[in-house]
Order: sequence, then C-alpha cells, then structure tokens
Amino acid sequence: MAIAKEPVATKPNMNELPNVEGLTTVTEREKGSTDSSDSDSASKDGESEQASKQAIENSRRQIGTIRWILVVIATLSSLFFFSLDNTIVAVVQPQIVERFGTLEKLPWLVVAYCLGSVCMASIWGRLFSLFDGKILYIVGVFLFEAGSALCGAAPAMNVLIVGRTLCGVGGSGMYVGVLSLLTAFTTERERPMYIGMTGIVWGLGTALGPIVGGAFTSSSAGWRWAFYINLVIGGLCAPVYLFLLPTSKPRPNESSKSLWKTLDWAGIVLSIGAFLTGTMAINFGGVIYPWHSGQVIVLFVLSGLLFIAFAIQQTQTWFTSREFRLFPVQFVTNKDLSILFASIGAGTALIFLPIYFLPLYYQYVHGLSALEAGVKLLPFIITMVVTVFVNGGVMSKTGVYWPWYVVGPTLALIGNALMYTIDVGTSDAKIYGYTILAGIGTGCFVQASFPVAQALVKPSEVAWATGFITIGQLAAGTIAMSIANTLFINKATHDIMALLPGSTTDEVMAGISGYGPFFQSIPTSKIGAVNEALVKSINQAWILAMAAAALVLVLSMFLKRQKLFLDVAAGGA
Repeated sequence: MAIAKEPVATKPNMNELPNVEGLTTVTEREKGSTDSSDSDSASKDGESEQASKQAIENSRRQIGTIRWILVVIATLSSLFFFSLDNTIVAVVQPQIVERFGTLEKLPWLVVAYCLGSVCMASIWGRLFSLFDGKILYIVGVFLFEAGSALCGAAPAMNVLIVGRTLCGVGGSGMYVGVLSLLTAFTTERERPMYIGMTGIVWGLGTALGPIVGGAFTSSSAGWRWAFYINLVIGGLCAPVYLFLLPTSKPRPNESSKSLWKTLDWAGIVLSIGAFLTGTMAINFGGVIYPWHSGQVIVLFVLSGLLFIAFAIQQTQTWFTSREFRLFPVQFVTNKDLSILFASIGAGTALIFLPIYFLPLYYQYVHGLSALEAGVKLLPFIITMVVTVFVNGGVMSKTGVYWPWYVVGPTLALIGNALMYTIDVGTSDAKIYGYTILAGIGTGCFVQASFPVAQALVKPSEVAWATGFITIGQLAAGTIAMSIANTLFINKATHDIMALLPGSTTDEVMAGISGYGPFFQSIPTSKIGAVNEALVKSINQAWILAMAAAALVLVLSMFLKRQKLFLDVAAGGA
C-alpha cells in the first residue's frame, strides 16, 4: 500500500543529529566497497567524500532541535501524501467515472501513477547522489503539487491522467529525497529509527487512503478534494522546505555543469522504456486486454528486450562509466542486497493486498460504505505501524537485524493463511485477530531493508543502495496488485456468470469494479451464492500474500548474521 535514495552526501550519514556530538561510525570505517576501482579513482572518491562529510557536518551543527523537528515533520508529511495517493484513488474512481463517463480509460489512473513513480525511482536516486538534495527535493514537491492541482481541477479524464503521471514522478522524487536527507543527517545507529518513521508514515498513508477518499466522496467536498488536500499541506510546509531544510551536496567541489555531463543518459532512456512497457503490460493484462492478446504480448516482449539492452549497456558501461552508470550492477551479485531487495518487495505486497482486498470483502458481503470498510482496517494498520516503529528502535539499539526477517514473515504467513479461511459468516473478531497477526509480521521487516542496505555498502554508494531498494518497493506494489486484481476479477467474473447465465462479461466486470446497477438486480435467491463466489475470489489475494511471506522466510536463511549501526564514541552514544 506502498511504493522509494541517498546521495554520496549520504557519506555524512556518519554525522549525527544536532544534539549529538563527536560520534564516529565503526561500521562505516571498516566496511568494504561492493565494487572495486583503480587507485586514482579511489583517491578522488575519498577526497570527494571527505569534502562532502565536512560540508554536511558544518550544516548539521547549525540545525537546532526545534528546526530539526520541523524539518522531520514537514518532510515526512510529504511522504504521507505520496503514499496516500497510492490508494486514495481506489475509492473515488466511481465518482470520477460518473463525472467523465470514460470507463475504458479508468485503469490509466493507476497506470499513470505507477509509471511516473517506478520509471523515475532509479533516476531520482542517481540525481540525489550528484546534486544538492534540498533543491531536488523541492523540485519533487513542486511536481507532485502541480500534478495534484491538475487532478483536482481536471476538466477531462485525459487531463486527470496527465496529473496522475506528474504526481507519480514528483512523489517518487519526494520519497527518495526524504530517505536521502534523513540519511545524510543521522548516524548509522540513529538511522533505523528515522527510516522506521518513514515506514510508519508510508504505511499510514497507504492504509488511510481508502478512509480519506471515502470521507471526501461521502461529504459535500467531493472527490476533487482527494487531490486538493495535497496543496493545503504542501502550502503549510513550504516555508520549512524553502528556509529551514538544510542543503545536502554530495559533491560540493564539482560544478553542476560538469555533473550533468556525467549522467548516464543512455541508461536513463533504456530504463524508462523498459519500465514503461513492463508496467503497462502488467497493469493492462487481464483488465483491458486478455493476457494472450497481441497488445500485452508486444508490451512484454518490448520490455524484455529493453531490459536486456539496459543490462548489457550497464554491464559493459557503454556511453557511461562504472562510477556514473545508472544502475548499481554490483548490487545484483551481492547476496545480502539482493535478498533485501526481494524482501522489501514482498513486504510491500503484504501491505497492499489487505488494504485493497479486505475493504472489498466488507463492501460486497456486508454492504458497508467505502469509509466504513476502511475503518475495519484499523487493527491491521495500528499493529503494523507500531511494529515498524519498534523494529527501527530495537535495531538502532542492538544492531541485530536478521531475526526480524525470520519472525516477521513467519507471523505474516500464519496471519494470511488464516485470512484465506474467511467465508461469508466469519466474525469481525476473528478477522481482526488474523489481520493483527499479519500486521505484526509485516511490520517486523517491511521497512528494515533501507537501513540495513545503507549500512552494508560504503558511504559513496548509499544513494545507490537506497535507490536500488526503492525500486523493489515501488515496483512490487504495482506487480502484486496487478496479479491479485487479475486473479480476483477473472475468478469472480467466471463464477458469477456461472451462477447467473443471463449476464454478460461486461455487466459482471462493471459491477465488480463498482459501477452500474448490476448487483442491485441480482435475484434474492442468488445473493448468498454470489457473495460466496466473491469471497472465494477475494481469497485469491491471500494466496499471493502467503507466497510473499514464504519467500522472505526462505531468503532469511541466507542472510548474513552480523551486527550493524554500531557507533563508538569517546563518551558513549
């Protein structure tokens, strides 16, 4: 309920919060590079990192406690609304269709947002490793707010789609920016706690999307305020972004002109094309076009070819260099980083699936409104958020991370297996218990990959590592929801049509999607059977969730057992 990079400036991550003095980070001094380079390059990197560290150190010492609190609150608020936008559209879609009457374009509201965020994740990560993080973050905020304004005032569906794309692009930049800036101004020991905060905010925004959207659609404000609300909060936080947010320059001694020349433009073009076609194929397959249709097959083939071309270009460093290539190829061969990549993707799926499909159960079976159904998610949301916070705090204190990847997926697997047993007559108490178990399990590891990955690489690669992990997080939500939605729609349509022989595919699919009077016309004698068919179809999502939890559990067996985030100070931390 989702999809998000530290610049070389992240090197200053060795620095501390404004009220902490004189700590040095043993893990950062001792850890080795994930990629080798020649001595001249290493020397230049060392000088650049030292200058970067000193620049951030000087900036950090100017940040008072009140200023720091305001900066943290303001930046986390932007992350909240980015994650809110992931799910808020799900409940305002019927009103949008009613306003514009273009049902065939509806999937683009989700696709456009995913395209903007997923395609730009690695690019934002590279930019934050080169340029001033403050400026880039403000650019991301501006694009997100501009997209929100466009969505709120959209006179037509096409304009709304463009606005959603801008929101995705800007939101991805905000997410990368929040992670980059928080990493740049915290130590490795403190970082898990702050990264945990981003997980809490991300989870809250994703989970509250249906509730907030339902509140707007049920009130006189209307669906447009689901987008306008971003402008209000953005305006309130703007002074903090402009005047209080510290600068974070990873390469302070190099000009912007020279840095622009180092960008891997060939990699950028290939990666955007690969993610663009792949995301469209995943989202259109089984919804707009059949999976075996020519359109979907062509998109998958193009995506595959572009990914192969991108892999070759990055590996052979054509039109770029090892230092400035877009994708951190060396991370793919690093066992622990690859496991963290897969784990955060699976964790994201474990958040999105309950947030999307549990409210459907209550709306279809119990006839609740979008707002009422969203409230039923609170046990899952609260336990997941609390566990994320505990996870960050405990990892900060102990430096131990491996057990979280064992206990967490085990509980998530049990919780989602129990969810699979839900039927029409299952009580709320049982469902709450199942979701609490799943929420605790998911919260144990869903955001842990960021601080762990950052601690496993050398300081100059932290931005890359954050971008790498963010791609897994943002892409996983898109893939998981597309697969789950396809399974749900196809099974529900097939089973309902078998129960109601006179119905057409278009009528059933429109009814399942929340449009038209289809369900109101079902004979009373058939309602029970239709509800059972819907519940069985929804339960397909829990199979996917169980697979995601099982994957993390298996992969955890191969994680290195070690302690991280341990700072040593003369006077103690």
